[in-house]
Amino acid sequence: MASHFDTIVAPITGSGSAAVVVVRISGPGAWAVASQVFSPWMPEPMRAVYGRYRHGDDGIALPFAEGHSYTGEEAVELSIHGSPASLRRLVEDCLAAGARMAEPGEFTQRAFLNGRIDLTQAEAVRDTIEARTEAQLRLANLQREGSLRRRMNSIREIVAKTLAAVEASVDFSEEIGELDRPAASARLRKAIREIEALLETAAASRILRQGVRVAIVGPPNAGKSSLLNAILGSDRAIVTEIPGTTRDFVEEQIEVGGIPVVLIDTAGLRDSDDRVESLGIQRSRAVAAGADHVWYVIDASVGASPEDDAALAALPSSTLIANKCDLAKPARGLAVSASTGAGIAELLRSLPLDRDVAHREIAINSRHAELLQEARHLLELAVATLDSDRPDDLVSVLLQEALSTLGQITGETASPDMIARIFADFCIGK
Repeated sequence: MASHFDTIVAPITGSGSAAVVVVRISGPGAWAVASQVFSPWMPEPMRAVYGRYRHGDDGIALPFAEGHSYTGEEAVELSIHGSPASLRRLVEDCLAAGARMAEPGEFTQRAFLNGRIDLTQAEAVRDTIEARTEAQLRLANLQREGSLRRRMNSIREIVAKTLAAVEASVDFSEEIGELDRPAASARLRKAIREIEALLETAAASRILRQGVRVAIVGPPNAGKSSLLNAILGSDRAIVTEIPGTTRDFVEEQIEVGGIPVVLIDTAGLRDSDDRVESLGIQRSRAVAAGADHVWYVIDASVGASPEDDAALAALPSSTLIANKCDLAKPARGLAVSASTGAGIAELLRSLPLDRDVAHREIAINSRHAELLQEARHLLELAVATLDSDRPDDLVSVLLQEALSTLGQITGETASPDMIARIFADFCIGK
């Protein structure tokens, strides 16, 4: 059975061939394991040593003393040539020397358990690894540095001080007098305002982490797939002159002004007796309904039909795009040509994007939002209790629950199951 007191090992760099890869050993026996697979072993914390591995390759060992490594444990990071065979042999030798293979996210989980980081910073490690845009990377870096943790600590401090005042008034009312209810209520209202300010970042967080979803819909042969390929600069979607070629949706992510945008090419909208195509058309309508914005593409030489107008009217956020403007001047819509590239830059600029999203200092995720909503509700109940004639001890219970809920965000009161779920989403080596 896996234990957090085991010595663990795993590559911490990407998979596949590379010039150099790094293997991390962490745990109470990390230096002992390293001494069996690397020589000369002359450990001096944070001083790199060049040497040779047991299987014949050469590289560098970098030891860390307990309390000074990524995990907070005794650790060694071994750099080696990045051939799959050499990497495999090094890991196998470490396992034979007494280490076990690290589980997904176990290095970062140990950093959390050892007090090196809190849960918001651990989640930011994953966000950093998955960042594909400058804005995503910037936000992840800020959160790894503790931007959200500091905001959470500020809110919890307000609640904790109010709770202390309430409990003191309950236990020592004769000595210190009655609770100043208006002052306590005012402090909690401030905490509620700070929570609401964080909740307002949830939409920006979804955009930064998941991207603005733009569905490309319209009748068959309007050039939807060609438009996607032109924007991507590659043949991502199949394009033919045969109507109904696209049977399912295709997703690709691009970056527009630092904001991730997910383009979704869909099956052409029409009545079809083909069962597979009909399923694709149903999915197209569902994708359009769930998108943040819709590009409705028509053939400029054909124009918009009454069916197109009806479909557009049902879409809350959409742009009519007249494709193939190199063949005919469109009567309506934004003129573009997937063939020549005309109008594509203007099309991307026309996307209704919140440009301020890319400059956010904090953006909470869905887990944070759920807990913040629960904490806000508890604090609102506490304020209502303070503003009534109900007893102080009811306020105390509500504030204790609110503190526990807020503590789940940073990890102070998170259950083992919650912690396990968070780190299960990490990959091995992180």
